[in-house]
Amino acid sequence: MAAAAAAAAAISELDSCRRESRGAIEQIVRMEKRIFPKHESMAKFFDEELRKKNAGLLYAKVTNGEGEEEEEEEEIVGYVMYSFVTSLCASITKLAVKENYRRKGYGEALLKAAVEKCRKRRVHRICLHVDPTRSPAVSLYTKIGFRIDCSVKSYYSSERDAYRMYMDFDDNC
Repeated sequence: MAAAAAAAAAISELDSCRRESRGAIEQIVRMEKRIFPKHESMAKFFDEELRKKNAGLLYAKVTNGEGEEEEEEEEIVGYVMYSFVTSLCASITKLAVKENYRRKGYGEALLKAAVEKCRKRRVHRICLHVDPTRSPAVSLYTKIGFRIDCSVKSYYSSERDAYRMYMDFDDNC
């Protein structure tokens, strides 16, 4: 059931230069503010992040509304940001899914799409950081193939550590 829901979502790459992307950016910034604590939110400098040439953002959207009388509306349900740190290394910088759409496959679909973008770019390693107390996120990353490298003390705050996780690609990708 969860895979079917995620399969119904369209995953798109955000092109911040296109005027049509403004609505998507506004939805993503609202989501960012709701999901992440203020000190972890990128909402204030989101546009700046998107303008970086080595960064990318994929988002999942679903169409709400059915029938002739009801107008269909696209809702962004999640997004993943990534950057190419070097020509050989990429980083997943954010993965977020709206609370009422979690555990339905959207996060997995977004993460797999970002990994595929990195694979096509021929990076050798993808890294990310995750709060160890967010066990659903840790489980998702592990399921996709990420491994825990180490614990980074005080990564998020003086009381919050992070796992540094990575995924390596073999030379045949």
